[in-house]
Amino acid sequence: MRVLLIKTSSLGDVIHTLPALTDAARAIPGIQFDWVVEEGFAEIPAWHPAVARVIPVAIRRWRKNFWQTLKSGEWRRFKRRLREARYDLVIDAQGLLKSAWLTRYTRARVAGLDKSSAREPLASRFYDRRYPVAWGQHAVERVRQLFAQALDYRLPEGVGNYGLNRAQLADSAGEAPYLLFLHGTTWDTKHWPEHYWRELAERACDHGWHVRLPWGNPSEKARAERIAQGLEKAAVLPRLSLAGMAKVVAGARACVAVDTGLGHLAAALDVPTLSLYGPTNPGFTGAYGRAQIHLGSDFPCAPCLKKTCAYKPTAEDRRLFDLAREQPLCFTRLNPQRVATQLEALLLTEDFH
Repeated sequence: MRVLLIKTSSLGDVIHTLPALTDAARAIPGIQFDWVVEEGFAEIPAWHPAVARVIPVAIRRWRKNFWQTLKSGEWRRFKRRLREARYDLVIDAQGLLKSAWLTRYTRARVAGLDKSSAREPLASRFYDRRYPVAWGQHAVERVRQLFAQALDYRLPEGVGNYGLNRAQLADSAGEAPYLLFLHGTTWDTKHWPEHYWRELAERACDHGWHVRLPWGNPSEKARAERIAQGLEKAAVLPRLSLAGMAKVVAGARACVAVDTGLGHLAAALDVPTLSLYGPTNPGFTGAYGRAQIHLGSDFPCAPCLKKTCAYKPTAEDRRLFDLAREQPLCFTRLNPQRVATQLEALLLTEDFH
Protein backbone atom coordinates (compact mmCIF):
# COMPACT_ATOMS: atom_id res chain seq x y z
CA MET A 1 0.00 0.00 0.00
CA ARG A 2 1.29 3.46 -0.87
CA VAL A 3 0.03 6.57 0.91
CA LEU A 4 0.77 10.24 0.35
CA LEU A 5 1.00 12.15 3.61
CA ILE A 6 0.64 15.91 3.77
CA LYS A 7 2.04 17.47 6.94
CA THR A 8 4.10 20.47 5.95
CA SER A 9 5.08 22.22 9.19
CA SER A 10 6.05 23.19 11.85
CA LEU A 11 9.03 21.31 13.31
CA GLY A 12 7.02 20.09 16.31
CA ASP A 13 4.00 19.17 14.18
CA VAL A 14 6.14 17.16 11.78
CA ILE A 15 7.76 15.26 14.66
CA HIS A 16 4.36 14.65 16.26
CA THR A 17 3.30 12.74 13.12
CA LEU A 18 6.04 10.10 13.30
CA PRO A 19 4.35 7.76 15.84
CA ALA A 20 1.33 7.44 13.53
CA LEU A 21 3.62 6.13 10.79
CA THR A 22 5.04 3.56 13.20
CA ASP A 23 1.50 2.42 14.11
CA ALA A 24 0.55 2.08 10.44
CA ALA A 25 3.73 0.18 9.51
CA ARG A 26 3.07 -2.35 12.28
CA ALA A 27 -0.59 -2.76 11.37
CA ILE A 28 -0.15 -2.92 7.58
CA PRO A 29 3.05 -4.76 6.56
CA GLY A 30 4.72 -3.25 3.53
CA ILE A 31 2.93 0.11 3.69
CA GLN A 32 5.01 3.00 2.37
CA PHE A 33 4.55 6.74 2.70
CA ASP A 34 5.55 9.64 0.52
CA TRP A 35 5.57 12.82 2.60
CA VAL A 36 4.93 16.41 1.51
CA VAL A 37 6.77 18.68 3.95
CA GLU A 38 8.23 22.21 4.07
CA GLU A 39 11.74 22.27 2.62
CA GLY A 40 13.24 23.39 5.94
CA PHE A 41 12.07 20.19 7.65
CA ALA A 42 12.62 17.78 4.75
CA GLU A 43 15.40 15.85 6.54
CA ILE A 44 13.09 14.57 9.28
CA PRO A 45 10.65 12.27 7.37
CA ALA A 46 13.59 10.42 5.77
CA TRP A 47 14.68 9.24 9.22
CA HIS A 48 11.57 7.04 9.51
CA PRO A 49 11.82 3.60 7.86
CA ALA A 50 8.24 3.71 6.53
CA VAL A 51 8.93 6.81 4.40
CA ALA A 52 9.89 6.01 0.82
CA ARG A 53 10.08 9.50 -0.66
CA VAL A 54 10.12 13.04 0.67
CA ILE A 55 8.50 15.75 -1.48
CA PRO A 56 9.64 19.20 -0.32
CA VAL A 57 7.24 22.11 -0.59
CA ALA A 58 8.08 25.77 -0.08
CA ILE A 59 4.75 27.44 0.67
CA ARG A 60 6.34 30.05 2.95
CA ARG A 61 8.94 31.05 0.38
CA TRP A 62 6.56 30.84 -2.57
CA ARG A 63 4.10 33.23 -0.94
CA LYS A 64 6.81 35.87 -0.66
CA ASN A 65 7.94 35.43 -4.28
CA PHE A 66 4.75 34.35 -6.05
CA TRP A 67 5.56 35.53 -9.57
CA GLN A 68 9.14 34.28 -9.41
CA THR A 69 7.85 30.88 -8.30
CA LEU A 70 5.60 30.65 -11.36
CA LYS A 71 8.29 31.93 -13.68
CA SER A 72 10.94 29.54 -12.40
CA GLY A 73 8.71 26.50 -12.90
CA GLU A 74 9.04 25.39 -9.25
CA TRP A 75 5.29 25.21 -8.75
CA ARG A 76 4.77 23.28 -11.99
CA ARG A 77 7.45 20.75 -11.05
CA PHE A 78 5.96 20.29 -7.58
CA LYS A 79 2.50 19.57 -9.02
CA ARG A 80 4.01 17.08 -11.45
CA ARG A 81 5.67 15.19 -8.58
CA LEU A 82 2.31 14.86 -6.82
CA ARG A 83 0.69 13.47 -9.95
CA GLU A 84 3.40 11.13 -11.19
CA ALA A 85 2.90 8.45 -8.52
CA ARG A 86 -0.17 6.29 -7.95
CA TYR A 87 -1.43 6.37 -4.37
CA ASP A 88 -3.99 4.24 -2.62
CA LEU A 89 -4.85 7.14 -0.31
CA VAL A 90 -3.86 10.69 0.55
CA ILE A 91 -3.93 11.76 4.22
CA ASP A 92 -3.92 15.44 5.09
CA ALA A 93 -2.75 15.39 8.71
CA GLN A 94 -2.44 19.18 8.91
CA GLY A 95 -6.09 20.19 8.75
CA LEU A 96 -5.41 23.63 7.29
CA LEU A 97 -6.60 25.25 4.07
CA LYS A 98 -3.02 25.46 2.77
CA SER A 99 -2.50 21.72 3.21
CA ALA A 100 -5.96 20.78 1.96
CA TRP A 101 -5.38 22.86 -1.19
CA LEU A 102 -2.37 20.70 -2.07
CA THR A 103 -4.57 17.59 -2.19
CA ARG A 104 -6.26 18.96 -5.32
CA TYR A 105 -3.18 18.01 -7.34
CA THR A 106 -3.23 14.32 -6.41
CA ARG A 107 -5.02 11.43 -8.15
CA ALA A 108 -6.30 9.50 -5.14
CA ARG A 109 -9.04 9.72 -2.57
CA VAL A 110 -8.25 12.11 0.28
CA ALA A 111 -8.77 11.52 4.00
CA GLY A 112 -8.65 14.15 6.72
CA LEU A 113 -10.30 15.53 9.81
CA ASP A 114 -13.97 16.48 9.79
CA LYS A 115 -15.05 20.09 10.21
CA SER A 116 -15.38 19.76 13.98
CA SER A 117 -11.87 18.34 14.34
CA ALA A 118 -9.76 20.33 11.86
CA ARG A 119 -7.90 23.47 12.95
CA GLU A 120 -9.50 25.22 9.96
CA PRO A 121 -12.97 23.67 9.44
CA LEU A 122 -13.18 24.70 5.78
CA ALA A 123 -10.27 22.36 5.01
CA SER A 124 -12.59 19.37 5.46
CA ARG A 125 -14.46 20.35 2.27
CA PHE A 126 -11.48 19.12 0.25
CA TYR A 127 -11.64 15.59 1.66
CA ASP A 128 -13.46 12.52 0.36
CA ARG A 129 -13.34 10.88 3.79
CA ARG A 130 -13.73 12.92 6.96
CA TYR A 131 -13.00 11.58 10.43
CA PRO A 132 -13.77 12.89 13.92
CA VAL A 133 -10.89 13.23 16.38
CA ALA A 134 -11.61 14.78 19.76
CA TRP A 135 -9.89 17.94 20.88
CA GLY A 136 -8.42 18.25 24.37
CA GLN A 137 -5.76 15.57 23.95
CA HIS A 138 -2.13 15.57 22.90
CA ALA A 139 -1.35 16.31 19.23
CA VAL A 140 0.47 12.97 18.84
CA GLU A 141 -2.62 11.05 19.93
CA ARG A 142 -4.86 13.05 17.59
CA VAL A 143 -2.71 12.17 14.57
CA ARG A 144 -2.50 8.53 15.62
CA GLN A 145 -6.30 8.38 15.83
CA LEU A 146 -6.70 9.97 12.39
CA PHE A 147 -4.36 7.41 10.80
CA ALA A 148 -6.06 4.47 12.51
CA GLN A 149 -9.45 5.54 11.14
CA ALA A 150 -8.21 6.48 7.67
CA LEU A 151 -6.25 3.22 7.22
CA ASP A 152 -8.77 1.05 9.10
CA TYR A 153 -6.70 -0.57 11.84
CA ARG A 154 -7.08 -0.77 15.59
CA LEU A 155 -5.16 1.93 17.42
CA PRO A 156 -2.36 0.33 19.48
CA GLU A 157 -2.48 0.86 23.21
CA GLY A 158 0.23 2.70 25.10
CA VAL A 159 2.63 5.48 24.24
CA GLY A 160 3.37 6.01 20.56
CA ASN A 161 6.77 5.10 19.11
CA TYR A 162 8.53 7.65 16.89
CA GLY A 163 10.36 4.91 15.01
CA LEU A 164 13.73 6.69 15.10
CA ASN A 165 17.09 5.16 15.95
CA ARG A 166 18.92 7.38 18.46
CA ALA A 167 22.14 5.36 18.32
CA GLN A 168 22.23 5.63 14.53
CA LEU A 169 21.90 9.42 14.62
CA ALA A 170 24.21 10.11 17.58
CA ASP A 171 27.73 11.29 16.82
CA SER A 172 29.43 11.89 20.15
CA ALA A 173 32.26 9.37 20.14
CA GLY A 174 35.04 10.37 22.50
CA GLU A 175 33.15 13.36 23.84
CA ALA A 176 32.64 14.02 27.54
CA PRO A 177 29.01 13.56 28.64
CA TYR A 178 27.14 16.81 28.14
CA LEU A 179 23.85 18.52 28.87
CA LEU A 180 22.13 20.39 26.08
CA PHE A 181 20.32 23.64 26.86
CA LEU A 182 17.63 24.31 24.23
CA HIS A 183 17.07 27.97 25.02
CA GLY A 184 15.70 29.24 21.70
CA THR A 185 12.01 29.49 20.88
CA THR A 186 9.57 31.64 18.93
CA TRP A 187 7.24 33.64 21.20
CA ASP A 188 8.85 36.11 23.58
CA THR A 189 6.61 34.76 26.34
CA LYS A 190 7.98 31.21 25.96
CA HIS A 191 11.55 32.26 26.78
CA TRP A 192 12.86 31.20 30.18
CA PRO A 193 14.75 34.27 31.49
CA GLU A 194 18.36 34.48 30.33
CA HIS A 195 19.38 35.23 33.90
CA TYR A 196 17.97 31.81 34.88
CA TRP A 197 19.80 30.00 32.08
CA ARG A 198 23.07 31.53 33.26
CA GLU A 199 22.51 30.40 36.84
CA LEU A 200 21.57 26.90 35.71
CA ALA A 201 24.70 26.72 33.54
CA GLU A 202 26.85 27.76 36.52
CA ARG A 203 25.25 25.09 38.71
CA ALA A 204 25.72 22.38 36.07
CA CYS A 205 29.37 23.29 35.45
CA ASP A 206 30.09 23.40 39.18
CA HIS A 207 28.80 19.82 39.38
CA GLY A 208 31.20 18.72 36.65
CA TRP A 209 28.84 18.68 33.68
CA HIS A 210 29.72 20.00 30.25
CA VAL A 211 27.01 22.25 28.79
CA ARG A 212 26.30 22.77 25.09
CA LEU A 213 24.30 25.72 23.74
CA PRO A 214 22.91 25.65 20.19
CA TRP A 215 21.52 28.62 18.27
CA GLY A 216 19.62 29.31 15.07
CA ASN A 217 19.81 33.08 14.57
CA PRO A 218 22.03 36.01 15.64
CA SER A 219 19.99 36.88 18.74
CA GLU A 220 20.08 33.27 19.94
CA LYS A 221 23.83 33.13 19.32
CA ALA A 222 24.37 36.30 21.36
CA ARG A 223 22.27 34.88 24.21
CA ALA A 224 24.18 31.59 24.12
CA GLU A 225 27.49 33.47 24.30
CA ARG A 226 26.32 35.47 27.32
CA ILE A 227 25.14 32.30 29.08
CA ALA A 228 28.46 30.54 28.46
CA GLN A 229 30.77 33.51 29.06
CA GLY A 230 33.62 32.64 31.44
CA LEU A 231 32.41 29.07 32.07
CA GLU A 232 35.14 26.62 31.12
CA LYS A 233 32.79 23.68 30.67
CA ALA A 234 30.10 25.59 28.71
CA ALA A 235 30.41 25.87 24.94
CA VAL A 236 28.43 27.59 22.22
CA LEU A 237 27.94 25.25 19.26
CA PRO A 238 28.53 26.29 15.65
CA ARG A 239 25.47 26.86 13.51
CA LEU A 240 24.14 23.43 12.53
CA SER A 241 21.80 21.95 9.96
CA LEU A 242 18.78 20.05 11.22
CA ALA A 243 20.65 16.77 10.68
CA GLY A 244 23.67 18.14 12.54
CA MET A 245 21.44 19.31 15.37
CA ALA A 246 19.85 15.86 15.56
CA LYS A 247 23.29 14.31 16.10
CA VAL A 248 24.01 16.70 18.96
CA VAL A 249 20.61 16.07 20.54
CA ALA A 250 20.96 12.30 20.17
CA GLY A 251 24.36 12.38 21.88
CA ALA A 252 23.23 14.44 24.88
CA ARG A 253 23.01 12.94 28.35
CA ALA A 254 19.90 15.07 28.91
CA CYS A 255 18.30 18.29 27.71
CA VAL A 256 16.68 21.28 29.34
CA ALA A 257 14.26 22.95 26.94
CA VAL A 258 11.64 25.62 26.65
CA ASP A 259 8.56 25.03 24.48
CA THR A 260 10.45 24.61 21.20
CA GLY A 261 10.63 22.29 18.21
CA LEU A 262 14.05 21.00 19.26
CA GLY A 263 12.49 19.84 22.53
CA HIS A 264 10.14 17.65 20.51
CA LEU A 265 13.15 16.35 18.57
CA ALA A 266 14.78 15.36 21.88
CA ALA A 267 11.62 13.48 22.83
CA ALA A 268 11.51 11.72 19.47
CA LEU A 269 15.11 10.58 19.98
CA ASP A 270 14.31 9.30 23.47
CA VAL A 271 16.66 11.77 25.17
CA PRO A 272 15.71 12.54 28.80
CA THR A 273 14.43 16.10 28.79
CA LEU A 274 13.15 18.62 31.29
CA SER A 275 10.80 21.03 29.48
CA LEU A 276 9.72 24.37 30.89
CA TYR A 277 6.26 25.80 30.17
CA GLY A 278 5.03 29.24 31.13
CA PRO A 279 2.26 30.51 28.81
CA THR A 280 1.69 27.22 26.94
CA ASN A 281 -0.04 23.98 27.92
CA PRO A 282 2.12 20.83 27.88
CA GLY A 283 -1.00 18.65 27.98
CA PHE A 284 -1.73 19.46 24.32
CA THR A 285 1.68 20.01 22.71
CA GLY A 286 4.26 19.09 25.35
CA ALA A 287 7.29 16.90 24.66
CA TYR A 288 5.81 13.41 24.21
CA GLY A 289 7.59 10.22 25.16
CA ARG A 290 9.64 8.38 27.74
CA ALA A 291 11.71 10.31 30.31
CA GLN A 292 10.01 13.59 29.41
CA ILE A 293 9.43 15.78 32.45
CA HIS A 294 7.15 18.81 32.09
CA LEU A 295 7.45 21.70 34.51
CA GLY A 296 4.44 23.95 34.01
CA SER A 297 4.01 27.25 35.79
CA ASP A 298 1.24 27.53 38.37
CA PHE A 299 1.20 31.32 38.12
CA PRO A 300 -2.39 32.66 38.37
CA CYS A 301 -2.70 33.45 34.66
CA ALA A 302 -0.79 30.44 33.28
CA PRO A 303 -1.19 28.95 30.77
CA CYS A 304 -2.48 32.04 28.96
CA LEU A 305 -1.52 30.91 25.42
CA LYS A 306 -0.54 34.50 24.59
CA LYS A 307 2.44 35.68 22.57
CA THR A 308 2.54 38.95 24.52
CA CYS A 309 2.41 39.00 28.31
CA ALA A 310 -0.59 40.98 29.58
CA TYR A 311 0.09 40.46 33.29
CA LYS A 312 0.41 43.62 35.39
CA PRO A 313 2.98 43.22 38.22
CA THR A 314 1.73 43.89 41.72
CA ALA A 315 3.59 45.72 44.46
CA GLU A 316 4.45 42.32 45.94
CA ASP A 317 5.87 41.18 42.58
CA ARG A 318 8.07 44.29 42.48
CA ARG A 319 9.34 43.51 45.96
CA LEU A 320 10.09 39.84 45.28
CA PHE A 321 11.41 39.83 41.72
CA ASP A 322 13.83 41.65 39.48
CA LEU A 323 11.35 42.84 36.85
CA ALA A 324 14.15 43.76 34.46
CA ARG A 325 15.52 40.20 34.33
CA GLU A 326 12.74 37.86 35.47
CA GLN A 327 10.21 38.13 32.66
CA PRO A 328 7.67 36.81 32.02
CA LEU A 329 6.80 36.47 35.68
CA CYS A 330 5.08 33.12 35.23
CA PHE A 331 8.55 31.59 34.98
CA THR A 332 9.44 32.77 38.49
CA ARG A 333 7.59 29.64 39.65
CA LEU A 334 10.23 27.67 37.71
CA ASN A 335 13.37 29.28 39.15
CA PRO A 336 16.87 27.84 38.56
CA GLN A 337 17.01 26.10 41.93
CA ARG A 338 13.78 24.20 41.25
CA VAL A 339 14.86 23.33 37.71
CA ALA A 340 18.30 22.18 38.89
CA THR A 341 16.74 19.93 41.52
CA GLN A 342 14.40 18.37 38.95
CA LEU A 343 17.27 17.93 36.48
CA GLU A 344 19.38 16.13 39.08
CA ALA A 345 16.46 13.83 39.88
CA LEU A 346 15.97 13.07 36.17
CA LEU A 347 19.65 12.23 35.73
CA LEU A 348 19.67 9.99 38.80
CA THR A 349 16.56 8.18 37.61
CA GLU A 350 18.10 7.54 34.19
CA ASP A 351 21.35 6.33 35.78
CA PHE A 352 19.35 3.89 37.88
CA HIS A 353 17.62 2.52 34.78
